[in-house]
Amino acid sequence: MDYLLIALGSHGDVHPFIGIGRGLAARGHAVRVIANEVFGETVRKAGLGFVKLGTGQEYRRIMENADVWHQTKGPKAIMNFVGENLRIAYDAVRATASADTILVGSTMAFGARCASEAHGYRMATVHLAPICIRSSVVMPLLPGGMNMNALPRFARGGFWRIADRWIIDPMILPVLNPFREELRLPPVRRFQQGWWHAPMLTIGLWPEWFFPRQSDYPEQARLAGFVQYDEGDHVSLDADLVRWLDAGDAPIAFTPGSAMLFGQDFFQAAAAACVRIGRRGLLLTRHAEQIPKSLPDTVRHVPFAPFGQLLPRCCALVHHGGIGTTAQGLRAGVPMLVMPMSHDQFDNAAICKRLGVADWLSRRKFTAGRVAEKLDWLLTSPEVKSACDRVADLAKRDRAVETACDLIEGAFS
Repeated sequence: MDYLLIALGSHGDVHPFIGIGRGLAARGHAVRVIANEVFGETVRKAGLGFVKLGTGQEYRRIMENADVWHQTKGPKAIMNFVGENLRIAYDAVRATASADTILVGSTMAFGARCASEAHGYRMATVHLAPICIRSSVVMPLLPGGMNMNALPRFARGGFWRIADRWIIDPMILPVLNPFREELRLPPVRRFQQGWWHAPMLTIGLWPEWFFPRQSDYPEQARLAGFVQYDEGDHVSLDADLVRWLDAGDAPIAFTPGSAMLFGQDFFQAAAAACVRIGRRGLLLTRHAEQIPKSLPDTVRHVPFAPFGQLLPRCCALVHHGGIGTTAQGLRAGVPMLVMPMSHDQFDNAAICKRLGVADWLSRRKFTAGRVAEKLDWLLTSPEVKSACDRVADLAKRDRAVETACDLIEGAFS
């Protein structure tokens, strides 16, 4: 079979598709990945075909938009990006796919979704986080920390209808529907109510123990588990970093996300918190301009390290709540402190807190004193340690790649 995987977003969005692609390729299928050119080398080193969708300069422009990380402006900023790439993604699919090609598209792969309808390509949608599949049974914690679960069930449904009418559909449909009209496709009336889930198969890449499949999910929705690809197939821990890890106690790892360019305050608070509680710290970012010019002797910066190799050697993880980083922390069995900013991050943080393995602080409250206080509790609580051990055991039993590949093959065989 010929598979074309369309992955829009940052490293955390693209990595799971590389993991699925490697699984499909190991079963003898031809696999190509459509993604921004900054991921070309990573995709090729994973042994997969690569199709460029946008330039590194365009990727950087999105990262330099501070609105992407704002709790209320973030969704609009991302939708603007998706709208700009709608035709480009459609054209990339049309230029690459044949009549027999199966599309596997990420949450924002709207151009691929339109191509599948206009030209009959079989397609699966893959969502990375629970917030992407709407439910009124258990509602997500929305950006800003808005919890609607105290409302009766009928009121939760009413909330979604109001959100569709006044926020979600006006943000997306004015861009999506004119393009669909060009393709002679009918207009989408309620976008999030169902259109963005491919009708043959929609996969949630999280396990039941993290967030169960809800009774009001679409019939075609299935859960596979966390696909935790982290480039560890071709990247190892730096020798100098290994020596540093060996030379002292397990450090606390800090990352605000691979695409984050506005993490100066995050890293400043991180370094100061480590000093306050007498712990070593490891600051992870490819964008060194965010790191304080002067760091304590017990805190160091590294551009990148595969989490699968690094986190088992850490005592805690402090991060933004991206689902990929969250999954790696759960598998490593380390307590987590989350500073959510936008999108799915608040809900991911809330789920981890319910599991007993994490706590969270808003961006405004993420100061050295509060971070130190939260970390001191997370690192000394027997209840947190027990919950981390239990969840890590569950995570290590996941067969996410195998399950996702089984679902895809089964739907289109």
